[in-house]
Amino acid sequence: MKIICIGRNYAKHIEELKNERPTEPLVFLKPDSAILLKKMPFFIPPFSNVIDYEVEVLVKINRVGKHIDTKFAHKYYDEIGLGIDFTDRELQSELQAKGLPWEKSKGFDGSAVAGNFYPKEQFDLENIKFQLFKNDELVQNGESKYMLWKIDELIAYVSQYFTLKKGDLIFTGTPAGVGKVVPNDVLIGMLEGEESFRVKVK
Repeated sequence: MKIICIGRNYAKHIEELKNERPTEPLVFLKPDSAILLKKMPFFIPPFSNVIDYEVEVLVKINRVGKHIDTKFAHKYYDEIGLGIDFTDRELQSELQAKGLPWEKSKGFDGSAVAGNFYPKEQFDLENIKFQLFKNDELVQNGESKYMLWKIDELIAYVSQYFTLKKGDLIFTGTPAGVGKVVPNDVLIGMLEGEESFRVKVK
């Protein structure tokens, strides 16, 4: 199972981190060991000083595909979920400054939260609405209509480089509002008004 992540897919998030806007999807991977087990807390790694939350719509691939045309991409998933891409922001900045890969800052154990998945028929796929609450305060409020590249476009793009397999997850990018977590924070992800996950930080 692969975890394929898309960076800088919302313009306002690009602005808040003062990043350059990409001309094509920015793709990176997390290992399967990054998945946070259900009902387990997220432990801030001992090597980290600044861990940021990034809430994202998730897509679960349902069949093998390679070189998928955008018009056929909808056949390759039937479930939508919500998750968090935890990021060691300080380490990421250091690696970026040196032109090095991001994996240490993005793929550490427990850095990928995958909440409940729901049939895609429940959603308006042109505009999926989602939120992240930290200690009952709304910190991220997303609408997928603001993605620079939509779900089907991402599937088509990624499949040029990686054969997609059943169970692979695509993290589609985060909207503005990312921020730091500290011990005892409680993060709750809402997908179209329904709780998809709840994570305690330790």
